[in-house]
Amino acid sequence: MWGVSRDERAAPPSLRLLAGRFDPEAFDAPPGRTRVRLACDGEGAWDAVLDRGAVQLEPASSNHPDALLSADTQTWLKIASDVGGGMAAWRSGRLRIRHNLHLAVGFLAATSGDRRPGRLELHQVRTSAGTLSTMSAGSGEAVVLVHGLGATKASMLPTLRALAPSFRTIAVDLPGHGDSDKPVGRPYDPPFFARALVALLDELGIERAHFVGNSLGGRVSLEMGLAHPDRTERLALLCPSLAWRRRPQWASALRFLRPELGLLQPAPRRVVEPLVRSLIPQASDGWVAVAVDEFLRLYLDPRGRAALYAAARQITLEEPEGPAGFWTRLRSLSSDALFIWGRNDRVVPLSFSRHVREALPAARHLVLDCGHVPQVERPRETHEAVTRFLAEADRSRASAAGSA
Repeated sequence: MWGVSRDERAAPPSLRLLAGRFDPEAFDAPPGRTRVRLACDGEGAWDAVLDRGAVQLEPASSNHPDALLSADTQTWLKIASDVGGGMAAWRSGRLRIRHNLHLAVGFLAATSGDRRPGRLELHQVRTSAGTLSTMSAGSGEAVVLVHGLGATKASMLPTLRALAPSFRTIAVDLPGHGDSDKPVGRPYDPPFFARALVALLDELGIERAHFVGNSLGGRVSLEMGLAHPDRTERLALLCPSLAWRRRPQWASALRFLRPELGLLQPAPRRVVEPLVRSLIPQASDGWVAVAVDEFLRLYLDPRGRAALYAAARQITLEEPEGPAGFWTRLRSLSSDALFIWGRNDRVVPLSFSRHVREALPAARHLVLDCGHVPQVERPRETHEAVTRFLAEADRSRASAAGSA
């Protein structure tokens, strides 16, 4: 790409190899200079500076890095020598990632050396609904993964890894979240999000797709099946957010609060970050740390904060009954659906499953010993059930074609 500087030669060979094989076609890096810090336990740290589709190593600066990856010497050697080694090392806990997960995973994807079709890629997709940030891998039938409120596509990374061997799997940041556009003044309700997913399908040339959604992403996936059945195959719904049958009295006050106030609300990092971390158990461990980092990325952005408030308001105020009410509409769902519930879910209690069974007698249900994020808390059971369920669609079509 260019000559190696003296400072770059001082870096371990494994880090120099990673920087040297950076492939910008696998990762749409953010505009401008971004800094991915590569820390090698016991040997120091270097910054991979990304700028205009290229990367160069520099000794770690005193500036706060945009993303941090740290591991021991042997792990860095493994990452450098093994296609896909970076993601494997992260899954096993040997590689630690902090701060901007989108940037960190994009760096790993772009330096993996993998050139095969269906490799992991992260792209900014310009659609009629704005720019949407995606993470994709695999080939075959399309599956779109949709995260929950305040989360990003990173929360669906375990699902992407599990489904990519069998499907073309696309995790997306919803508008207002992650690295997607955050327009001000939009409703941020399920129809708005569903229209954005339709625009994504159009831009990617996908006629129909399966949808796997967690929490808010489950509600948005249901909206795809209800409002856009021609674009929707099967739905796997992981602890989906559903309209309250009986709204708390305090919820009515939300009608008078404007989400746009989030644009003006002071939210200094030095105050917000310690508060958020103090409220969340194990905020410095594993996936919990990743989730906290991603939430802070959203909340500390004024436009992201306003989008978060708007989406939360819409979830709380959704009408349950009546001609346009959620539970009335749910009865018309034609897509095959699998609902996965967490027995210990404090956000969407298991009692909601009874109402779903009444509205959709043909839907399938699986209850797991977990909380609100089964793809992270019980990944094996969740992904085995989802993979079987989605694979049945192909067998059903083949059987129907044979009968015809």
